[in-house]
Amino acid sequence: MTITLDTPLAKPLLDWYDRHHRDLPWRVSPGMTASGVKTDPYRVWLSEVMLQQTTVQAVKPYFEKFLQRWPEVTDLAAAENDEVMAAWAGLGYYARARNLKKCAEAVAREYGGIFPDTEEGLKSLPGIGDYTAAAVAAIAFNRQAAVMDGNVERVISRLYAIDTPLPAAKPAMKEKVARLTPATRPGDFAQAMMDLGATICTPKRPACSLCPFRGGCEALKLSDPELFPVKAAKKEKPVRHGAAFIAVTGDGEILLRRRAESGLLGGMTEVPTTAWTARLDGETSVSAAPFEAAWQFSGTVIHVFTHFELRLSIWRAAIAGQVARDDGPNDGWWEPVTNLEAQALPTIMKKAIAAAIPLAFKTSKG
Repeated sequence: MTITLDTPLAKPLLDWYDRHHRDLPWRVSPGMTASGVKTDPYRVWLSEVMLQQTTVQAVKPYFEKFLQRWPEVTDLAAAENDEVMAAWAGLGYYARARNLKKCAEAVAREYGGIFPDTEEGLKSLPGIGDYTAAAVAAIAFNRQAAVMDGNVERVISRLYAIDTPLPAAKPAMKEKVARLTPATRPGDFAQAMMDLGATICTPKRPACSLCPFRGGCEALKLSDPELFPVKAAKKEKPVRHGAAFIAVTGDGEILLRRRAESGLLGGMTEVPTTAWTARLDGETSVSAAPFEAAWQFSGTVIHVFTHFELRLSIWRAAIAGQVARDDGPNDGWWEPVTNLEAQALPTIMKKAIAAAIPLAFKTSKG
């Protein structure tokens, strides 16, 4: 990549980063890097996958849990799929967890447990797109790659007063990031841009007086940085309906089953539900129950996915354990309520269970 006249803008940002960088569990600080400490590609990749559409505070405990259980990429590759999905439960966007496992397996199988050190090599791995490849290449391997997440988009849109609405503005923004990224310390530069957007160039009330770019920021010259980035009008999310059925035995066991590997929440654990999707409603009445029982209505829970809102009617049945085993459906299993935390239950299923069994998850924690 050719260094252009925009690159000197990186110096004040890097000077700011050296003084004000965030200490994060997956990050090697600038001082440690200067002392020769290497950045672990596995930690960078794992954190970047987890951080997609999720906050830093939400990711920290998951990241630490994953590293404790699977300290190397080869350990994650050898793990059982159900264990990985259960450890991921609650982070959302579960296709990321499936791709995480596939990527770890590919690194172990095809590269002997060592990540490729170029954007092209990284993009050849399952689940790694342009952003993650650029981030790992820059941060872990010091490649001069243009890294652009939501924080960086905001900084760039304001620095250059880009008034094209998102997402149409993304190609122009990435070109600007590429022109800014220096050949020296590109990984620190990428992390500095993220930190700047997260702590100074915030969506509301940015602290412009503290910004290392304040002298050249076009949005600041226009007097209102909060006007950027410009976003296209949001479409109203459709509302979908369905039902969930919570069957509990006298011994305190609940009927669970596993969703199909493909599609929304693929491979995750669920209670029996009707066939709702992002595009279609499912049945909401007791007539769709998985077997005959004295089902009682237990209210409605609402969960908002990226592209739609789901409203589930909750039905609960207290049944005899032997009847459940003899006459119940054969596509699931009966799990003690006290063991629910160990299951790969997405948030919507936890909400459904909690509506029918209010103390289910408190009980499961002992």
